[in-house]
Amino acid sequence: MAKKILVIEDDKDIRESIVYVLEEEEYEVISSENSKILRSVNEIAPDMILLDNWLTEWKSDANGEQLSRELKSNPATSHIAVIIISAVSNIKEIAEAGLADSYLRKPFDLTELTGLVKKHLK
Repeated sequence: MAKKILVIEDDKDIRESIVYVLEEEEYEVISSENSKILRSVNEIAPDMILLDNWLTEWKSDANGEQLSRELKSNPATSHIAVIIISAVSNIKEIAEAGLADSYLRKPFDLTELTGLVKKHLK
C-alpha cells in the first residue's frame, strides 16, 4: 500500500510540482492550498505532511511552525512525519521550534525533496 502524503502549499506551481514528483515516486498525494484541510487530518490519515511555513491565507491563526507543533503535541497525530517548507533563512530554527521532523528550504531541488521524503517514510 502506498504511503500517503499531505501537501499544504499555497503556491500553485510549487504545490503541483511537489504533487507530480511524489506521484511519480508512487506515493498517494493529497494537496491543499491552505491549512483548513488539517481539520480532516484524522480522516485523511497521512504518513507525512509537507507544510509550507507561510501560507497566504492570513485569516488562519497559525503559521507552519505553530501547526506543526500542534500536530506533534497531539497524541492522535504525533506519529505523522512533518516537514516544514520555507524560503526563510531561519527555517532550521522554525522547524525545531515546531517540533517538525525536518525542513526543506525553498528553492529546493526535486531530488532533495524525494530524498527527504524517503528518509522519513522508512
